[in-house]
Amino acid sequence: MNESCEPRSRVWLEISLEKLRRNLGRIRESVAPCGVIAVLKANAYGLGVARIAEALAGEGVAGFAVAEPREALQLVHLGLPVQILGGMLPEELPATVAAGIIHPVVSVEIARAISAEAVRQGRRVECQVKLDTGMGRLGILARDAVPAIREIAALPNLDCTGLYSHFPVAYRAGEEFTLGQIAAFRGVVDALAAEGIRFSKLHIANSDGINNFPEACRPPFTHVRTGINLHGSFDAEGQRALHLEPVLELKARLIAVRLLPAGTKMGYGLTHTLQRETRVGVVAAGYADGLPLALSNRGCLLVGGELCPVLGRISMDYTSVSLEPVPQAQVGDVVTCLGGAGLRAITVDQWAQLKNTHPYEIICSFGTRVERRYV
Repeated sequence: MNESCEPRSRVWLEISLEKLRRNLGRIRESVAPCGVIAVLKANAYGLGVARIAEALAGEGVAGFAVAEPREALQLVHLGLPVQILGGMLPEELPATVAAGIIHPVVSVEIARAISAEAVRQGRRVECQVKLDTGMGRLGILARDAVPAIREIAALPNLDCTGLYSHFPVAYRAGEEFTLGQIAAFRGVVDALAAEGIRFSKLHIANSDGINNFPEACRPPFTHVRTGINLHGSFDAEGQRALHLEPVLELKARLIAVRLLPAGTKMGYGLTHTLQRETRVGVVAAGYADGLPLALSNRGCLLVGGELCPVLGRISMDYTSVSLEPVPQAQVGDVVTCLGGAGLRAITVDQWAQLKNTHPYEIICSFGTRVERRYV
């Protein structure tokens, strides 16, 4: 026995790269001829950007999009376009210009700074202008876009190849606000075209837009952006036009099995009292690993394929469950906290509804001690 061998994690994510690739294929097929930009911000939503990007790179993805420079710099070696979607700080520009990253232009001022750095380095820089059609966060307001973009397009060493925007409520199918955003975007495109300013890349559809607004996935739009749909998840509202597969399962181990008497009070706050003698399992995973506190006394975990109710409040490192549905369970058995198949599957959407949040937060919440295993 090798006593120096490091023990494996008690809690891990199993991420199916095959399902990830299949999801990309289905999205590509549904939006063709538009290209698909994979959004891999926040370490691919916490799933591990290196392996996720490598899996997608050979499957026809048009490029990658991230939120900020450090994320972008991790991906340039794959040889595909890498675009920053958010804002930029002037001190970040030397590295991003040198790396050949597609720069976001959210104002005339940052466009001037990008141009100046490009001139200093003797490089041409591809950039895309972000249009604020109603998100109210970043970008040039649609009403100001034509004169602003006219000035940006004339700056030296900039290749303004694209125009993009973002939907805040595209999960509501047929939402008039979203249709208004599409119309405003197209109006700016037409007005600029009349002045001879044209773009080779136009995109506004996010994952929700792909499912709910097909008009944002066809010409004049050339691309769509998707993040959470790649993982087989959807917003709780809206349609699910794409037939996608969940790519992840959160698993842990039973670290204790105990027979506790009736009247035993369970966990912090003593929020559950056993009504009868009960076989109780302790799972080596808690809210530090991504299990929502909202599962306390309400949710279930899968042990031996059976749904086992959570007893008491979930703690940082452990979760107690009733093993009455699975009396053969033993210490060391694998517990599926999230995932499974068929009617007993525990889904990201279910956790999001219990927590009164959206699936993005669930996927981004898995802790640092959760090992990522790619299958």
